[in-house]
Amino acid sequence: MELLDVLTELARSGRLGPVANGADWNAVTEALGEPSEVVVGKRRSWPRLLALGDLELSVCRCQRIILICLQTWRDVVELPAGLVAGQTFPGHPTYADVIAALDHAGCAWQPYPPLTFDDQCAIQAISSGVVLVFEIPEGEDPILNIAGPQPHRHDCPAAAETHPTP
Repeated sequence: MELLDVLTELARSGRLGPVANGADWNAVTEALGEPSEVVVGKRRSWPRLLALGDLELSVCRCQRIILICLQTWRDVVELPAGLVAGQTFPGHPTYADVIAALDHAGCAWQPYPPLTFDDQCAIQAISSGVVLVFEIPEGEDPILNIAGPQPHRHDCPAAAETHPTP
């Protein structure tokens, strides 16, 4: 399996194995192992940003995944062993390669104007809503920076328990 296969599956379905917006966090860690926490600043509050290699996930206090980001801008992209055979892949997939892989898989896409400006462009997979954002280095072809579905919005039962209405 290649990184383009992983990206195509994400674009087609909006998920990678057990990782999907709204998925139960305990089921994901059971399948893929314990993540490392990405600490932003000094506060440890909800939602938490967790990483399984270059797969970054935001988890709500109710233990549901609310955001999925697959980082592809690094030289080597690392994914959890339980997700794919072969845990690392060369990074920096090009726009042309990603488009060819999506087209080959029959995954329809369209330009995504809200994230297209100056030195970046974006596309959105029609079937899943996954957005793929490409950096455009000066004088070079665009390279994929990040891919993921739109954030999962939900009424968090844990937040309602923390802040009951009078």
